[in-house]
Amino acid sequence: MELNTVKAIITGGGRGMGAHFAQRLLEAGAQVAVGDVDEGALAALPAGIHTRRLDVSDEADCIAFVEWAHTAMGGLNALVNNAGIIRDGLLVKRDRTTGEIVKLSKAQFDSVIAVNLTGATLMAREFVAKVAVSEARPAVIVNMSSIARHGNRGQTNYVAAKAALAANTLTWAREFAQFGIRVGAVAPGMIETPMTAGMNQKALAACLAAIPLNRMGQPEDIWKAVRFVIECDYFTGRTMDVDGGFAL
Repeated sequence: MELNTVKAIITGGGRGMGAHFAQRLLEAGAQVAVGDVDEGALAALPAGIHTRRLDVSDEADCIAFVEWAHTAMGGLNALVNNAGIIRDGLLVKRDRTTGEIVKLSKAQFDSVIAVNLTGATLMAREFVAKVAVSEARPAVIVNMSSIARHGNRGQTNYVAAKAALAANTLTWAREFAQFGIRVGAVAPGMIETPMTAGMNQKALAACLAAIPLNRMGQPEDIWKAVRFVIECDYFTGRTMDVDGGFAL
């Protein structure tokens, strides 16, 4: 698929990697519709990008957004499932001060699953349902997984969501091929974004020490992988780790 023919939805595109993807697609001549819960961030995106508030954990919001984006761009042929949050914590731990056993709350677990997995699933469902009855084919879905899907201490909720999204990349590739829709996933490692900017410096130093390339990735590094999934018409059902060789 040529980038200048793309009519893409990007979820969670108000800032960070999603905003970078939107900028790069716009520069390539694509049409882009960005959704995010942060309306201030949406307002700061470059002119020419279609924007609307989107909470991917809300089914009605997902349905309405896809309909709106289809109308705004005169069709759809790409979806980048980028929206994600973290609510890290050990599933069970002992408080160092009191010795009390502390459990990860159901709210912490549910909120991450709702955005990172359920939201991506709802957006894929609505995107495919719309494309299946339109002439906007071939089409592609790019899921943003994570190297954390292999397992990472303190991220039970995030790991569950990102591992499931990688598995569903293959599931959906098999299911959606009949509609002329490919599905691929990109799994970033440590990327310099607002999400990682607030990391504990000791933890950040430990992560950097585990990266053979000795640096955090940049949104541009991940964009190159997203671009490959969009452009390569023989790529589907696979997840690419883009992590500098990071060993969790």
